[in-house]
Amino acid sequence: MDADAGTYTGHVEPGGEPISRPLGALTVTKISVGPMDNNAYLLACTQTGEALLVDAANDADRLLALIEAAGVRLRTIVTTHRHADHWQALAAVAATTGATVMAGAPDADALPVPVDRSLEHSDRIELGASYLSVIALRGHTPGSVALHYRNGTDHLFTGDSLFPGGPGKTGSPADFTSLMDDLEARVFGVLPDSTWVYPGHGDDTTLGAERPHLAEWRARGW
Repeated sequence: MDADAGTYTGHVEPGGEPISRPLGALTVTKISVGPMDNNAYLLACTQTGEALLVDAANDADRLLALIEAAGVRLRTIVTTHRHADHWQALAAVAATTGATVMAGAPDADALPVPVDRSLEHSDRIELGASYLSVIALRGHTPGSVALHYRNGTDHLFTGDSLFPGGPGKTGSPADFTSLMDDLEARVFGVLPDSTWVYPGHGDDTTLGAERPHLAEWRARGW
């Protein structure tokens, strides 16, 4: 994978210790929570100490301890999509930290707390001295979003829309086509092979590792 990974492998054990990766202006910390091995990602601005959490998926106490140990101020929680395994800790973490809750507009009403900001494709989320761009990836759910960060290398937090080995599960052929169309046009069509992918479950990957299989995914239909 790309050269700036250092000792970061992208692998965390269920219920195990978090791992961190410095990205210059941001630090990414990954942890596995809950019985479905959900990944949660704490993104912290190294200049301001402000932080964003991608998916308060489960184990609120562990997530709050992670935030406290990092010594950051959680300003934002982004829920990548409406499926319940990605928001079990959302109410508790939001209430404790006062963080702004964000989610893709079509999924916002399905979350257990009011969404402060409904996200649309190409929106920008400020994070201290940096920012993330929203990429809507319709198909796994109508409001699934990915977050894109660039620091010389591209980094993409994909929720359940892209994993090592293919797109996330969809409920119909139309949804699968929608997701593949968005992945090809909005992700593989514009971002380079070096882009690091941080999925909602399991290990990380890169677009370069996955790109050769796009036609195979289309043909198999999942």
